[in-house]
Amino acid sequence: MAGCYQNREVRKLMKQWIEITFDCLPLRTIGRFDIPLDASPKYRERCERIKAALDKHGSHNAYYLHNAQCTYRLTNDQELGMLQFRFEGTVLTDASDQRAESCDLQVALVRETCDWLSEPIVQWFTETVTHSVRVEFDRYIEAGDLQKTRERIEKMQSSSDDAGGFMGMYL
Repeated sequence: MAGCYQNREVRKLMKQWIEITFDCLPLRTIGRFDIPLDASPKYRERCERIKAALDKHGSHNAYYLHNAQCTYRLTNDQELGMLQFRFEGTVLTDASDQRAESCDLQVALVRETCDWLSEPIVQWFTETVTHSVRVEFDRYIEAGDLQKTRERIEKMQSSSDDAGGFMGMYL
């Protein structure tokens, strides 16, 4: 048994080394670009970031991720070795919408429990978030969540059109 150690209890508790959460807005579903006059500053800023993403990437096979977070756990201790990043930006998929091709994300470290952390490590992990999100977005597509998002937004659009209502940028 020399040279082999596996703590099965720890492995059961640590289901993921990386936790990624996000809300996804398919950019092709945005039909109107006007921002309500009474929009809060935070909402207005988000709308402006989405408009900028549309200007830069277009709407075809482009998805805007927001309310997004990526957490890395570097040790098997819940209190030590955690890096948490917030991110927001665009994921571009291939022509068939079946695979993420690239990400254009704004990433910021928001919390950490690593007393050994240095700036080059923060920079490396900041870049790594983009790679992690690409992998996770592929899993999102495979799970069918992208199709569910499209259907939900189409239903909202249809309801709004039928009622003659205004839904802004559907945020």
